[in-house]
Amino acid sequence: MPLEIVTVPCLSDNYAFLMRDGASGTAALVDAPEAAPIRAALDARGWSLDLILITHHHGDHIEGVEELRAAHGAQVVGAKADAHRLPPLDRAVSEGDEVAVGESRGRVLDVSGHTIGHIAYHFADDRAVFSADSLMALGCGRVFEGTHAMMWESLSKFRAMDPETLVCSGHEYTEANARFCLTIEPDNADLQARAAAVKAARARGEATVPSRLSEELATNSFLRACEPALKAAIGMEGADDAAVFAEVRRRKDRF
Repeated sequence: MPLEIVTVPCLSDNYAFLMRDGASGTAALVDAPEAAPIRAALDARGWSLDLILITHHHGDHIEGVEELRAAHGAQVVGAKADAHRLPPLDRAVSEGDEVAVGESRGRVLDVSGHTIGHIAYHFADDRAVFSADSLMALGCGRVFEGTHAMMWESLSKFRAMDPETLVCSGHEYTEANARFCLTIEPDNADLQARAAAVKAARARGEATVPSRLSEELATNSFLRACEPALKAAIGMEGADDAAVFAEVRRRKDRF
């Protein structure tokens, strides 16, 4: 039975994600920007909370952890490399470690760049990845602590996944990201269509997260830094992929 995934809007533009294994009833949360909307989503479904999976240390991803831990007795999981900046962990994990949500199995990925110690949780059999502020809808996180080369290495891990993977990222930044990506690849027809769809969805008050990896591979300028068409669009034909990514990221920082 596949994981049931619920998107929970938090704060002004954050997303948390609940997932539940139907066979066992085990439920997990990825990130806790604030407790109230997450508790409401759990109560509305009659779910308990067994696990809290943290992606990175930024406050807008962890502020609700302690309240939810106290309310549900949930076990808290986070990166060993980031443990000194996270709420107390019941389990510290690293690249390649397995995380079980009932019968579903996820793998921990080190996706440092936005922060050192940022991790993602990839549930390959369920075709879902919880990427927070690494890979985002039409974007990626700003490189605060790592290097551009490190961030490109992290993004390359997502490129290798099944294109039908659901990308559960941490913020509703998609419309602004689309405007930027159009400055990089203005002639990308897939991007033009997606940007229009995103604009219409936001006008209706609809979320644009999660997205499909196939969409990101076709339209996300950060994830496409290795593509010849993108390199040509910014005058960097033949350049190293990481250097192209760095140029795209720097342009976004100034956008």
